[in-house]
Amino acid sequence: MSRVGKKPIEAPKGVTFNVAGQDVAVKGPKGELKFRVPEEIAVAVDNGSIVVKPRSETARARAMWGMSRAILANNVKGVSDGFEKTLELHGVGYRAAMQGTKLQIQLGFSHDVIFTPPAGVKIESTKPTEIKISGIDAQVVGQVAAEIRGFRPPEPYKAKGVRYAGERIRRKEGKKK
Repeated sequence: MSRVGKKPIEAPKGVTFNVAGQDVAVKGPKGELKFRVPEEIAVAVDNGSIVVKPRSETARARAMWGMSRAILANNVKGVSDGFEKTLELHGVGYRAAMQGTKLQIQLGFSHDVIFTPPAGVKIESTKPTEIKISGIDAQVVGQVAAEIRGFRPPEPYKAKGVRYAGERIRRKEGKKK
């Protein structure tokens, strides 16, 4: 029994659901997201909330049950509140700045890294060492943050690089004489 899957998804004020077969559209004040639920899962609207149930008791149906409920809950949260990730740049000369809608990052390479965000994602650089990524789709926001972090992940000796806000870097000791 899926502990995640059996909880109904409550709709906050201003959020509406539209279920058409296996397609679920969630519309809210920040935008609209659509998700196609796997065939093993049945979706129903009950008293203003979405209920997700497996059609059979197969292993795949149980696996898809919790995943489908989690994605739909993220869609509801995204269209009502949105998602945000913050990245920090640590290192001498590491800085970020916006060029219109593109992000220009200096990460110690011989060239600047120019990153163009996908549609639906907003990037801000309020401080030279901080990047804020926001949007309504949790998966896309997380993917953009991971791609930017991937340009220069934090290294374990001096902890220089791009890291998530609050991320702890395990430090190594280095060479001894």
